[in-house]
Amino acid sequence: MRTLMAILLAASLLQAQDKPAEAVKQEPREAVIIPVKTLTGDSFNRLVGLLRVFPGDFRADDKLRTIVVFAPKEVVEQMRKVVNELDRPGSEATIGRNIEMTMTFLKCSPKAPAAGTPALPADLEAVAKQLRAATQYKDIALWDIVPVHVQEGRRVDQSLHLPGSPATILIRIDPESVGRKDQGRFVRLTNISFRFQYTNPSSELNLSTAGDFMEGQKTVLGKVSGLDDDTAIFVVIALKVLD
Repeated sequence: MRTLMAILLAASLLQAQDKPAEAVKQEPREAVIIPVKTLTGDSFNRLVGLLRVFPGDFRADDKLRTIVVFAPKEVVEQMRKVVNELDRPGSEATIGRNIEMTMTFLKCSPKAPAAGTPALPADLEAVAKQLRAATQYKDIALWDIVPVHVQEGRRVDQSLHLPGSPATILIRIDPESVGRKDQGRFVRLTNISFRFQYTNPSSELNLSTAGDFMEGQKTVLGKVSGLDDDTAIFVVIALKVLD
């Protein structure tokens, strides 16, 4: 909030200094490239929107993560100060859209499914088919479905217990930004990790990954093996950005 107030104050002070055109001496302008190191997608666009309060010309490019400014030196320095303040994790610019994430845990075995095994929900059949084709696992069973609410730019730490499991699962999610590609919207996760902690006997299993995940598409993150001789857990996520 302090940064936003500073932007508005700077803009009002510059406007207050305006004089009639015939009396204004043109200040020399300079062209400067301001790099943006952290913000992407909608977070980058929010930063660009904030910079429009300053007098001067600039162009921004999300893919190059740069802002090219053509303005008087004083204005350039004020814009650079705003970018430096907001271009960091946890700033006002990074906290953005709400995202609903669904995490599905699948318990998988290479043995043939036993008679009477419950069928998977219809929306998971394509995932099960993919796993059977790409791995040695034939029995794909639904263990649990866990909804998680996350917010663009804000880390989530959560612990949970799955039905019948002695393990505590520690989950960490870092949703960096929401962006758009030709195929649709994507959520960039700089980290999503699962730590299965067992106390008797004491042991720990881990799964960690990162990447751009398409909204509305189920994505298999990977597997956690070692629960017993032949069983593995696959984690599948699906994301929906709340407008």
